[in-house]
Amino acid sequence: MRWVMAAVLVLAQASAPAVYRVRLDTTKGPIVIAVHRDWAPRAADRFHELVTGGYYDDAAIFRIRPGTWAQFGIAADPKVAQAWRTKTIPDDPYTGHSNTRGTIAFAFKDPNGRTTQVFINLKDNSATHDKEPFVVFGEVIEGMDVLKKIESTPTDGDDRPRTPVRMNKVTVQR
Repeated sequence: MRWVMAAVLVLAQASAPAVYRVRLDTTKGPIVIAVHRDWAPRAADRFHELVTGGYYDDAAIFRIRPGTWAQFGIAADPKVAQAWRTKTIPDDPYTGHSNTRGTIAFAFKDPNGRTTQVFINLKDNSATHDKEPFVVFGEVIEGMDVLKKIESTPTDGDDRPRTPVRMNKVTVQR
């Protein structure tokens, strides 16, 4: 019965805090992201849901396009990743926060098709990404030096790191 009550409480808390911090403990060092719900409420809520549920724990930063972005968001457990593939959220409207260096946004293939994959901008991508639109929901506030280490990781022709870059633990900071 307690488990059912806990599930109801989690479902009742539909939205994330107005501003919250997420710590990515990567194999290259820690990165802290400040998430701003007013920038993109659907994205902030989904990211909070994924982080608090442990979705990103042990996941890889699986694409690194040096000088452009680093992407993560496929769960380490293939069954979990598969279960989330169809859990899309509607697009957030663009609110004027550009895809500048250190900002984070959800990746997507189709309109209203965002699920779990996000990217961190490694440069000012506003000229191309604001028009897509890739709506920014947060910004790196600690660990830009770690992003430089991630960016310098050698990749293959498909932007896949030759040496895995993992996120051991991803948590909301209290």
